[in-house]
Amino acid sequence: MNIKTLTLAAAVSVAMVGAAEARDQIRIVGSSTVFPFSTAVAEQFGKSTNFSTPIVESTGTGGGMKLFCSGIGEAYPDVTNASRRMKKSEFEDCTKNGIDITEVKVGFDGIVLANAKSGADLDLSLEQLFVALAKEVPQDGKLVANPYTNWSQIDPSLPNLKIEVLGPPPTSGTRDAFIEIAMEGGCKTLAGAKDLELSGKACHAIREDGVFVEAGENDNLIVQKLEANPDAFGIFGFSFLDQNSDKVKGASIAGTAPEFEAIAAGEYPVSRSLFFYVKQQHVGVIPGIKEFVTAFTSDSAWGPDGYLVDKGLIPLPDADRAAMAKQAQGLQSLSM
Repeated sequence: MNIKTLTLAAAVSVAMVGAAEARDQIRIVGSSTVFPFSTAVAEQFGKSTNFSTPIVESTGTGGGMKLFCSGIGEAYPDVTNASRRMKKSEFEDCTKNGIDITEVKVGFDGIVLANAKSGADLDLSLEQLFVALAKEVPQDGKLVANPYTNWSQIDPSLPNLKIEVLGPPPTSGTRDAFIEIAMEGGCKTLAGAKDLELSGKACHAIREDGVFVEAGENDNLIVQKLEANPDAFGIFGFSFLDQNSDKVKGASIAGTAPEFEAIAAGEYPVSRSLFFYVKQQHVGVIPGIKEFVTAFTSDSAWGPDGYLVDKGLIPLPDADRAAMAKQAQGLQSLSM
């Protein structure tokens, strides 16, 4: 590298740092599921330190990753929340733009199928859940467009109600995790799946005939719609069910109700890990990032008796939590 190139690189670096210094609030984007936890930490952080309260936006996991990995400087977020692990393609986008990342696993969450308190009780196997929502299902030895319109058509023991499910859009980490855990899990064990070599995209495709309705990233809006229509169901994180338990209830999956203890013990079939990611280039430039990470990973926040448990977070086991706190607070670089 010659002197001219070095001078140009230094100028770019100074320009980025100067731009970042114009902002004194941490900016956080990403998952609607992690949003309530991140917001709670941000509010506590603003009250208990001399730093400004971070700005937290619910953009969905995919949308947050896109914003986070787009660049360095004040125009780009410092932290992104995720209700699934960062994909390799997203990591490569970040790397391409010169971004070094610290990954923090926050805890666990379950994905629930919920309806109004006044609605029917439901206990579904993963196979029944797949059959209800898949774009195509096996019939007579071949794949056909999903013909099921009522739950009772799938199994006579299920309610004779129209299948109507409100769920997250493709940019949502909740949808990614639901497809990977619930849809793929039900698909693989479905009768006839092996003979049809049913896997991959065929297992992941959700029906587009109006039975599944994309309801956006606003889980509050889904709850309002479920209250208005007790026959409908909605897909979102356990933490949101927990916060709205006076209005909605969760269906059991394979005989297990979506409850804190069952998810923590790994007994509830549709559960996943939650994360946030830190942009290392912004640490020490945007005030308070390192301190915010320390606050989030303190036992008073994410521990078994921490205030995030009251928001529905299911903590990591003690040893894992201690190791993750060390990794997070040391701002260790992620590699894939």
